[in-house]
Amino acid sequence: MLRFAVTGAGGFLGWHVRVLLRALGWPEPVVVTRDDLTDPGVVAAKVAGVDRVLHLAGVNRGEPADVAAGNVQLAAQLAEGFRHCANPPARVVYANSVQAGNGTPYGDAKATAARVLAGTGIDLDDVLLPNLYGEHGRPYYNSAAATFCRVLAEGGRPEVHADRELSLVHVTDAAARLIGVAAGGSWDPAMPPLRIGVQGLASRLAAMAATYRTGEIPSLLDRHDVRLFNTYRSHCFPAHYPLALPRRADARGELVETVKAHGGAGQTFCSTTRPGITRGEHFHLAKVERFVVLRGTAEISLRRVDDAEVLRFAVTGDEPVLVDMPTMWVHKLVNTGSDELLTMFWTNELFDPDRPDTWPEPVEATRTAPVAVGA
Repeated sequence: MLRFAVTGAGGFLGWHVRVLLRALGWPEPVVVTRDDLTDPGVVAAKVAGVDRVLHLAGVNRGEPADVAAGNVQLAAQLAEGFRHCANPPARVVYANSVQAGNGTPYGDAKATAARVLAGTGIDLDDVLLPNLYGEHGRPYYNSAAATFCRVLAEGGRPEVHADRELSLVHVTDAAARLIGVAAGGSWDPAMPPLRIGVQGLASRLAAMAATYRTGEIPSLLDRHDVRLFNTYRSHCFPAHYPLALPRRADARGELVETVKAHGGAGQTFCSTTRPGITRGEHFHLAKVERFVVLRGTAEISLRRVDDAEVLRFAVTGDEPVLVDMPTMWVHKLVNTGSDELLTMFWTNELFDPDRPDTWPEPVEATRTAPVAVGA
């Protein structure tokens, strides 16, 4: 179990690294902020004794001169901190880019930054990352996938101005490669890419969004389908939930359509829950999971991993709705009524006790002021 220090911990890749470390049960990493990097003494104190430093901080967008100078400066500041450290880390892992040295200000700066880190004499793991996509990417900054997902979630249509082939890697796979964890969970440190054109990506996400608009599950036939869908859902949450379900009634009673899946595996199961009892208190890295309360009343609570705000949905079997759990959000279900609660669950994969993709964590240590997003 390695101890890490991380620069860029608050960014897209940094958050996913911290989520994966949390799932693995490894120690919380030491966070080295950009302010810290301006003081070699602070950097030295923070990295002393850790096994590895993950250098994720960088500048991806902006004026070319700022992009070039920013990436080199961040590496130079970290290197200076190493020189002031009496007990430096054994290895520095650099989140470099496949664009390194390609003649652009960004690519050349990334290559220069790698040389700066190599010059410290500390073992350098120079990881050339392709385009990354995943949950909670920053639109118009991190990737085309994030931009397309945000546009679609807001009801728009993605615009493609120039088509070209992309090699996309899910950010959890990149995080696994950077921290050096072996394959075995929902992640793959070999970083299997999705090769797709920009137009093809826009069309694939648009098709998913169109199917999901009424709560139907799009075809999820491979791991990139699932991860693209999870990426899209991260831009829908919480505004799109809860989603009312179609109901039909006649003299025999009522029928509620809870899941319509267009392709791929799936498992449906039901539970009863006694009054006041809680289910859940965990998060998933890749699994798609749906809650539908069919009888009784309940509160569904969620918190994004490493965040403090808790979102709550009050639901009842009198008016069935669906709430799909976003990946990397801790969630729980509490029976708030006086009678037994009946809930239907659906997941996109068959439960595998050896790889459950279920990581225990309480939604809240103490109850906070509610942020009600559904009634």
